[in-house]
Amino acid sequence: MKSVCILPLFLNACFVPVAWGQQPAGTCVNNWREFHRTNMQRWNQCEQVLNVNNVGRLVLKWSYTSAGGRSSPAVANGVVYVGSDDYNVYALNASTGAKLWSYNTGNIVWSSPAVSNGVVYIGSYDNNVYALSAKSGAKLWSCSTGFNVGSSPAVSKGVIYIGSGDGHIYALNAKTGAKIWSYATGRYVYSSPAVANGIVYVGSEDQNVYALNASTGEKLWSYTTDSSVDSSPAVAKGVVYVGSFMGNVYALKAKTGAKLWSYTTGSWVLSSPAVANGMVYVGSQDGNVYALNAKTGTKVWSYTARPYVYSSPAVANGVVYVGSDDYNVYALNANTGTKLWSYTTSNSVDSGPSVANGEVYVSSEDGKVYVFALK
Repeated sequence: MKSVCILPLFLNACFVPVAWGQQPAGTCVNNWREFHRTNMQRWNQCEQVLNVNNVGRLVLKWSYTSAGGRSSPAVANGVVYVGSDDYNVYALNASTGAKLWSYNTGNIVWSSPAVSNGVVYIGSYDNNVYALSAKSGAKLWSCSTGFNVGSSPAVSKGVIYIGSGDGHIYALNAKTGAKIWSYATGRYVYSSPAVANGIVYVGSEDQNVYALNASTGEKLWSYTTDSSVDSSPAVAKGVVYVGSFMGNVYALKAKTGAKLWSYTTGSWVLSSPAVANGMVYVGSQDGNVYALNAKTGTKVWSYTARPYVYSSPAVANGVVYVGSDDYNVYALNANTGTKLWSYTTSNSVDSGPSVANGEVYVSSEDGKVYVFALK
């Protein structure tokens, strides 16, 4: 289906100073700009404030009502961006939680924002992909895919990559929204693309994981799993890691799609893996968070957080952060799985946490966005 794009006559840039909890100066940029983080691994190597020794002292810094749901927050330049079940995209001051702006899309926003060059990119169940000014929330352009967009965008070299419920993966010009290419899979694409070394990796409910040329959309390979793939791939050291509806976690060779290993959990794996320091972390609908050896797939540990773990883990400085349908957000020791900290919200936490500048950001189905920091 051909995409339709609407482009206003202006484009804004945004540079907001990082405030309370700022990381010490250095070359490592401590933001969480998109779902996978820019390394496609949901791992923040720059985080130095929170660690296994002090994370147990996390306290609620602030919460904002009406911005909750399944969207995972993006954090950039002192601002938190997040989608909501109330149809809005929000920009909140990271230090105070004050609302800077909101934009109403007309339907629920489960997609997670991607922030790049002063623009916020996000999908909505109103069938559109949006580009909004990071500073003001003004719409810069929108593109209709013809079906709901639950996938989260990835940004690479001036191109937006995103899946749609119409069964396509789209590559859009980041400045104009013009379609560069689209690739048709056999069913819905709720998986969020990962882009690495000029290749787009994404899952589909047609039971395949795809590798597409990022410039042309040409299929390089596909791997047929046992069931639908709504989990979003992580890419690390030449390997693609992804989950499936039948409860398997797969490791595929990034160049060829050859299966290196698979690990079977007790139920669906809708969670998207995080990869850090030779380990793969992922949640399962069997109520467990798993840590698997990245090379062999051998289980190193598991932590029970029943009934379900839909949330996608985030890793930073030796700690795994993850939400659960038991209403909690957890911090687990990345090496052992020992619980270091937890916080109970008022509903399921299906959002994937984001960790940056000594703070943890997450949405809950109770309609709130939560931010935690050291007291």
